[in-house]
Amino acid sequence: MSSLQDQLLQAGLVDAKKAKKASKDKRKAQKVQKKSKQVVVDETKAAAAKAREDKAARDRQLNEERKAEQEKKAIQAQIRQLISMNRIEKGSGADLLGYNFTDGKSIKKIHVTGIIQKQLERGQLAIVKLVHVGQQEPDYELVPAAVADKISQRDQECVISRQETADIDEDDPYADYQIPDDLMW
Repeated sequence: MSSLQDQLLQAGLVDAKKAKKASKDKRKAQKVQKKSKQVVVDETKAAAAKAREDKAARDRQLNEERKAEQEKKAIQAQIRQLISMNRIEKGSGADLLGYNFTDGKSIKKIHVTGIIQKQLERGQLAIVKLVHVGQQEPDYELVPAAVADKISQRDQECVISRQETADIDEDDPYADYQIPDDLMW
């Protein structure tokens, strides 16, 4: 098999003068490298190595972004599963009361029974936000307080309304003036 140089000469892509000059330069570079014990830097190899390193860095970054996105989706799936398995019915019929709560800067209202309203006020139940894919307006569901704590560990923005039972301080001058639980706003 002939060398690449011979093939290029036969094809007419290179003339004999340029081929001899290229081989002569190559031999000189090898001789200089042997005598001086210095490494001759090949710019093309250095550029190729740098390009490989850059590509590897970009690939690592993309993989980290994909992994973070997958973890986010997994957490959202866990939250949806917790809500769907532990949701409490809001009630039905004519005896429903409106319960107001805030979601960000907007005031929302759900209709619940009187018993559920009292449980919400005592902090036994919590309101959580369930966002469906492709749906702009989220659904609001009721879950037990323990489940709401598990959800808030995964994503605090999903837990909308969670009343904390406050301990009354003995030295509080306003201890006699507590806000009534049944105050509707």
